[in-house]
Amino acid sequence: MQRQFIADLQPRDTVDEIFRVADKQVRSNRQGNDYLLLQLMDRTGQISGLRWNAGQSLYETFQKGDFLRVLGTTQLHNGLLQIIVQDFETVHPTKVNHEDFAKSNPEEVQQLEDELKQTLGGLSNPHLKRIAQAYLADERLIDQLRRAPAGIKTHHAYEGGLLRHVVDLLRIAKSIAPHYPQLDCDLLLLGVFLHDLGKVEELSFDADLGYSDPGQLLGHLVQGVVELDRRVRQITRESGHEVPDELLWRLQHMIVSHHGQLEHGSPKVPMTIEAIVLAYIDDLDAKVNSATELIESDRNTDSQWTAYHPTMGRKLFKPSVRKS
Repeated sequence: MQRQFIADLQPRDTVDEIFRVADKQVRSNRQGNDYLLLQLMDRTGQISGLRWNAGQSLYETFQKGDFLRVLGTTQLHNGLLQIIVQDFETVHPTKVNHEDFAKSNPEEVQQLEDELKQTLGGLSNPHLKRIAQAYLADERLIDQLRRAPAGIKTHHAYEGGLLRHVVDLLRIAKSIAPHYPQLDCDLLLLGVFLHDLGKVEELSFDADLGYSDPGQLLGHLVQGVVELDRRVRQITRESGHEVPDELLWRLQHMIVSHHGQLEHGSPKVPMTIEAIVLAYIDDLDAKVNSATELIESDRNTDSQWTAYHPTMGRKLFKPSVRKS
């Protein structure tokens, strides 16, 4: 039987399919009755599932990251499709086709990795090139980067999303750098690579998608700065080449300021040309990706507009996404 992918579901469809649990919560309705709110996913997207009249005992029968065979029907609610779950059962991972849940195909991921290494291998500043090589030679780190999402619920929230985000930013940075000769292009490119790299430690993505304990306590900005300092010390210790203090500070500043504003979580606003550019192109890539995913996931076929999305503070005009 042909798989029912989330992207293909329509209102009033009967559902009998295996999905992965991205999140689960016990909530109460206005009458005080408990129900389960599930976030179900496959490689084509994510959808909410509601199981009425279900509480803590049923909640504890499965974990985030588990695979569930879900029986139910779809319905539209405020322009978003959801599944009303009648029943479900856990499915052992050995009985699941994991390709149905991998959003990035291996060939594409390898191409992105090769492009990343080629770009950073072309750095001319010897200090920056040593730092890049120290990261790229770490096989464990590269494996994590190939699998890590860039976020939990916002932009590039899928396996390999972080690598895609970084490579897209490198392309943008290379395209605009010639227009601004005052930019240090090498510094900008390495800052792009490093800015979100703390997410491989901040996020948990081997089973369920969430935050690690150190990620909750520190966050990827702090983790990225700490890791950069550790690697620079290691370079000095092993090679005898010291990275100039100012160069290290400027890289660290790009990491801690890349959210752009204090209210967005950056402890410092961007105060160098490279940090300003990084903050703007990072925000651009995240917003375009988020808007595209919101438009593509909207199932209200009766309107050219999406429902109002609190995360973006607006409705979106669906024809603004070009169909390939």
